[in-house]
Amino acid sequence: MLLTAPLRSLAVVIAVVVVLTAAPGPGSADAGRFVWPLDPRPVVSRQFDPPEQNWLPGHRGVDLDAHVGQTVVAAGDGVVAFAGVVAGKPVVSVDHEGGLRTTYEPVEAAVAAGRRVTRGDPIGTVVAGHDGCASPACLHWGLRRGRDDYLDPLPLVERPVIRLLPV
Repeated sequence: MLLTAPLRSLAVVIAVVVVLTAAPGPGSADAGRFVWPLDPRPVVSRQFDPPEQNWLPGHRGVDLDAHVGQTVVAAGDGVVAFAGVVAGKPVVSVDHEGGLRTTYEPVEAAVAAGRRVTRGDPIGTVVAGHDGCASPACLHWGLRRGRDDYLDPLPLVERPVIRLLPV
């Protein structure tokens, strides 16, 4: 069966939509490999705001509204790299494939360094005390590639919005 020009165009548009919605979004580390570290999906109360230079002030992660005692889960499969206190704040860090590391603070750890975790495994609970948090408690969730490359963690769990324009 031969398709007319308008039907061919429609078929191409449908094929493109299928491919784009099935593919991981830009900056994502494979859609489905990562989940939100809090359930239900939290409100993002403060966005990622990287500094112009690594030594300058900025916000190297996102703040997620939470409540004290709320369970924090590993966003993806990996190995706990650190579970302890940094500058007076309890922190958990998890190393993932591809040189990615997610960090969670302030979190009272339920895991120890060296433990393998799977996406969704509990790693600790939120404690009060995150500076600049407008809510009673917040989870600061960070993402790093390598030693100094801070990234926005939201593309790990959010798909981009794709809008098609009329032909």
